[in-house]
Amino acid sequence: MWEVIETSKKIAETSSYVFIDKKAIVSLSEKIFNDSIPMPSWNRYYHFSGSDEDTVSYILVLDSLNFCFWPKPGEKKWEITYDSKLISGYYAMAASLTRAIQSGVKIIEPEYLIGLSLDTLKNILGGEGQLQLMEERVTILNQLGILLAGEFNGKAYKLVEKARGSALNLTRLLADKLPSFRDTAQYNGKKVFFYKRAQIVAADLYGALEGRKWGNFIDIDKLTAFADYKLPQVLRRLEVLHYEPSLAYIVDKQTPILSGTAREVEIRANTIWAVELIKQELYRMGKSLHAFEIDWLLWNLGQGGDCKKNPYHRTLTIFY
Repeated sequence: MWEVIETSKKIAETSSYVFIDKKAIVSLSEKIFNDSIPMPSWNRYYHFSGSDEDTVSYILVLDSLNFCFWPKPGEKKWEITYDSKLISGYYAMAASLTRAIQSGVKIIEPEYLIGLSLDTLKNILGGEGQLQLMEERVTILNQLGILLAGEFNGKAYKLVEKARGSALNLTRLLADKLPSFRDTAQYNGKKVFFYKRAQIVAADLYGALEGRKWGNFIDIDKLTAFADYKLPQVLRRLEVLHYEPSLAYIVDKQTPILSGTAREVEIRANTIWAVELIKQELYRMGKSLHAFEIDWLLWNLGQGGDCKKNPYHRTLTIFY
């Protein structure tokens, strides 16, 4: 069995701090089934579009940096101006990298990544406010460059080809080769697997390349939801997830939760399993969606409006 599903299901069935409301699962599934919550398409406005080879390299760099877009308490969140629009978060990262590539910065070349410095990365990303974990971001890109140059002849697509058309193989390969993708935890003495950013690489390749070539995976349906901080925020607002009072207080007060603690692991595991239950309910209704497509749908829903009213949990980590 796919280890991410297996360990998340076990935690969801015995959680002490996070609970799934099965009636809310049905209600939300009905809304998705009736298309009252629209499915977003791959956003080509912010994302880089070039040759397939360069697109693979871009996705790998982007998802290496795809974590922790919230600011320290009292500080301004990181934002950039792109086409006269002020944007933040994941799309700001995508747009910053797109603008850099289009202006001739070799941010997708392994040799450039190996020599990348903190000051250079700050200049590339630009904007106002401060991203957290910047030193870690530089190290992650340095390590990516070293891996690609040393084992894959400097070609990101060769890394993808090593997975032999399997999204799960690619996920495990990234986790094996790069520490920053090794997204696991311990819960009651047992290892738990999340692989959030590694799974996103496969899903983003599928989206950017429209399911062809290096985005064509025989087991794309096996990917899970991506356990971050935005998805549980949305699922809680939709009353799919419920927090035990002490956890609800911590999250609502925006008190940091340490990575790897029981509360944090339960939030992430229940997020994954809740999306699986939505997927199963939709299938029962006659609609087939992949878990990562449901993730995209819910994440997009959380970018504005009512779903942002409840705070998201704050965990300082490179994994999401």
